[in-house]
Order: sequence, then C-alpha cells, then structure tokens
Amino acid sequence: MLMQTVSKIGNWMSKWFTLLVILWAVVNYFLPQASLWIAPNTSYLLGIILFGMGLTLSKDDFARIFKRPVPVILGTVAHYVIMPFIAFLLCQIFHLTGATAVGVILVGSCPSGTSSSVMAYLAKGDVALDVSIEALSTLLAPIMLPLMLQFYAGRYVAIPTTQLFLSTLKIVVIPIILGVVVHTLFSKQAAKVNMILPLISQLAILAIVGAVFAANHDDLFTAQTALVIPVVMLHNLSGYALGYLFGHLIRLHQPQRKAITFEVGMQDSSLGATLAMKYFVPAAAIPSTIFSIWHNVSGSVLSSWWRQHTTESVKESIRATASNNVPNN
Repeated sequence: MLMQTVSKIGNWMSKWFTLLVILWAVVNYFLPQASLWIAPNTSYLLGIILFGMGLTLSKDDFARIFKRPVPVILGTVAHYVIMPFIAFLLCQIFHLTGATAVGVILVGSCPSGTSSSVMAYLAKGDVALDVSIEALSTLLAPIMLPLMLQFYAGRYVAIPTTQLFLSTLKIVVIPIILGVVVHTLFSKQAAKVNMILPLISQLAILAIVGAVFAANHDDLFTAQTALVIPVVMLHNLSGYALGYLFGHLIRLHQPQRKAITFEVGMQDSSLGATLAMKYFVPAAAIPSTIFSIWHNVSGSVLSSWWRQHTTESVKESIRATASNNVPNN
C-alpha cells in the first residue's frame, strides 16, 4: 500500500514536474537559504539518480547494444559530435565568455538526458534504442566530457581534465554499475523499488535545481546571464533538428529517428550543474539549470505533437484500408 501511494505521488509529480521545477527555482531565488546548504552535496544527489537509472537497466539492455550496434553507436557519436559543437558555435555567435561560455559548453558535453526515454515513449519512438544510446553515452561520459571540454572550452578557463574524469567516473559510472549489479542479483526486490524511483529522482533533481538557484541568486539577472536563455533554447532545438536530420541521413525508420532526436537534443543537465558547482564557479551551473527546465518543456511539446501526429496517421491508414476493402456493387 505504501509503495503504491508513493508511486502515485511520483506519477503526479511526473505530470507537473516542469511546473514544479520552475516554482522551486523561484522559491530558491527569493529564499536562497532554503537550498544553499545542498550545494556542496549535489554530487551525492546525482549519484542517487544514476544508481536509480542502473536499477532500471538489465543485461538485456546492454545486450541490445551488441545485437544492434550500428544505430546505437551512430546515435552516441551524433550526440557527442553535435551538441558540444553547437554549444561552442553559439558561444561564438553570442560572444559568451568566462563562466557562462564554460557552462554552455559543459552542458553540451554531457551525456544524454535521463528523461529522453520518457519522451521517446510518449512520442511512440524506439524506446529500446533510446535506452541503449543513453546507457552507452553515459558510460562514455568520463572520457568524452573532459575531452570535449578541453577541446572547446580550454580557451576560456583551465580545464581540470583528470579531476573531471575521476569525478565523472565516480559520480556517473560507478552508481550505474552498482545499480545494474543490484538489479541482476535482486531482481524481485529491485522491481518493487523501481515503483518509487521516479519520485526519488524527481526530488533529487529539484534539490539540485534549488541549490543552483540559491547559489546564483545574486547573478541570475545580469546582462551576461540574460543571454543564456536564448542560447539554451537554440542549443536544445538545434540538437533536435540535427538529430532528426542525422537519423534521416542514415536511413533509420521513423520510430528510430524520434529516439535519435531526443537522445541528441536532451542533456544530462543535472550532471552539468553538479560538475559546474564542483570545479568551476557557481555561475557556470546556470546554463545547465535553465537547460533542465527548457528541455523538459520542449521535449513534452515535441513528444505530444509526434504522438498526436502518429495517432492521426494510423487512423488515416485504417480508414484508407477499410475503404479499399469495401466491395463494389
């Protein structure tokens, strides 16, 4: 009974999550003391989120990578080629420098967002492909994230490459592996825990967002950070567009193109905010936090449109088939 109640609360939060993130961000802007104490501990919160992600994965999810390696590998390559480059390009176009530029490139260098699989499901996309790309891009994060940051953001600040590698390994990969191991050894118990994972993850994300807004409440409305909002929006939308185009160019079917679109355009912004708070100045976490809010909005709109469009296409096909089968008198 308790698990079911918690699960219902988690489902309710999922429905209103974007609004809750915005409201909690506003609260922490005006009352920063509410979450300021969380700022030094965001890495532990992210570890909880990713341990939960590992609990939802099984050996079958990784087996799919080997059974269908080409779209998974190409989707992961597209993610790490497209998003960091767009981030760098936007920094040049908008003349961003310092912590703001680093923050934009940092979120662009993160692995795929954990909510992308939900969006792919809602859009009637290939969820299995989405989960496989998400898993592979996340496991590669300790290598790719410092590499992309050094390549694109090294001109702005000194990049602690070794520390980033070790932190990403500790924060991202180890919790996921532990989650997979626990799922494998205790599958029945893990299935019960999975009922409350959405709520736990959502609370952890809210805590991270609150910590970032609390730490930056004095710097959120400067001329430099005001540019972050259009940059983040363009970054995300360009990722969707180029991800879909890439799926078209390699001749994937429509459900697979949808998965690639979300996997390219949605970032693990919680990781970006956590690493920004740990290794750079708090202002570098602002792009990741705004990205977290915006990509949930844009992803929800796009998935809803795709779902409706797919439903209408199916209905038209059924009507066409029915009319063709009507016997002529």
